[in-house]
Amino acid sequence: MQNKSEQLLKTAQKLTELGLNKGTAGNCSIRFGDGFLVTPSGMATEDMTAASMVQMTFDGSFEEGKIPSSEWRFHCDILKSRPEINAVIHTHSMFATTLACLHKDIPPFHYMIAVTGADTIRCAPYALFGTQVLSDHALAALYQSKACLLANHGMIALGRDLEDALAVTIEVENLCEQYWRVLQISNGQLGEPHILTEAEMREVFQQFKGYGKWAID
Repeated sequence: MQNKSEQLLKTAQKLTELGLNKGTAGNCSIRFGDGFLVTPSGMATEDMTAASMVQMTFDGSFEEGKIPSSEWRFHCDILKSRPEINAVIHTHSMFATTLACLHKDIPPFHYMIAVTGADTIRCAPYALFGTQVLSDHALAALYQSKACLLANHGMIALGRDLEDALAVTIEVENLCEQYWRVLQISNGQLGEPHILTEAEMREVFQQFKGYGKWAID
């Protein structure tokens, strides 16, 4: 457990270091045994230690004396329903959150959308944080995808491990910044951004089957 807790702590610290989360915002989890470990509720990363990580089971029970992230429900539901996924990251990063506040899906304006395994990064409808409704919306938006936006909230990214989930998080935030800038330039000046076709995205997915860390099985 100690090794997994250390990995989770380092990931939470890295998210803060990269500016993807600030203060007590955001959370992350990793599959562990018959359940998972999740970051604690309301604790800034500089105050966390490996011992702060909270062990949970898929029935929602958790270690006595600790309080898991208020978003533990979607961590639990994602890991329970997606056996190929072993890590979940949630951020309130600037550009993903900006577009999420506009309730915007991110279409295939750039081929790197394929890192999510889908051709669109969907935006889940708004629901109060920490609720089962939010988790249900997130699961639907994440169907056959490793990332989604949460309306008026932030982003969720998934991975086969924490390193993969972090890489997806960084790339999705980068794509959101690029799309935000494209929308700024195109609005009333250059027309709508060109969106790659379904056939073009199929070619990208095929190419990604052997493309380094983004390889798709």
